[in-house]
Amino acid sequence: MFAGDNRDKNKELDAFKAELSEKDFQAFSDFIYSEYGIKMPPVKRVMLQGRLLKRIRELNMNSYAEYKEYFFSKDGQKKEIFNFLNVVTTNKTDFFREPVHFDFLRDEVLPQHDGSGFLKVWSAGCSSGEEPYTISIVMNEYKRTSPGFNFSIHGSDISNKVLSKAAKGVYAENKIALLPLELKKRYFLKSKDRINPTVRVKPDLQRNIVLKHVNLMDGHYDMNETFDVIFCRNVLIYFDRATQEKVISKLCNYLRPGGIFFIGHSESLSGMNVPLEHIKPTIFRKI
Repeated sequence: MFAGDNRDKNKELDAFKAELSEKDFQAFSDFIYSEYGIKMPPVKRVMLQGRLLKRIRELNMNSYAEYKEYFFSKDGQKKEIFNFLNVVTTNKTDFFREPVHFDFLRDEVLPQHDGSGFLKVWSAGCSSGEEPYTISIVMNEYKRTSPGFNFSIHGSDISNKVLSKAAKGVYAENKIALLPLELKKRYFLKSKDRINPTVRVKPDLQRNIVLKHVNLMDGHYDMNETFDVIFCRNVLIYFDRATQEKVISKLCNYLRPGGIFFIGHSESLSGMNVPLEHIKPTIFRKI
């Protein structure tokens, strides 16, 4: 390919990107808010058109307008909705992200169990699995000195794509760079590929984890139990204030009285009418 061809391709790409009109963006924005409660203000238009570009190319379409027509068709609503959700949701997470929560879990919650307890945890908005696997590490470490203790972890997300990644449990090796060496050895297997090094979580870390698709905007969640701890971190930022309160209230229906509720450090429950009392910043107890 000659230099001139590259310039022509870039011009074509720029022109293609510009085709997401304000009207088409608003149609997508209205849909994602009404169906899933996710805010997508006008400043997100450039972000959306960039993320949709790859999907449109995969479908061999020629414009955003063509994609919009397909998406809102009966067939598109059946086949494309999860691909669309994978595009519009951001799934940034790490092992031991916001470590104060895992310190609290280890130091304050687990010691309340006398060695013969059973703890149930829900990671709501678990993304690609780093959060539930981190919880599993904390639980397994506790179990090493309290053999009568046991636990279960439910991880849920709206994106099937990230749930699939979570189920595989394979991550870039640098994801665990800051973990203590003994935890790396105990819970992860290194790949033989040293050019693109990855790690896989060991079966022991996956054994007590169940992953499932849950849309937090649904009126009822497919959970037939109550939990001792719920993590719902960096999920509320996608919702407006009224939707946040509704989601928190519904989640609390699945949290036992006295149970612990974690939110992200960029989030707040201030002024909300929810059955939670403040313990520490971003840590709450169900009343």
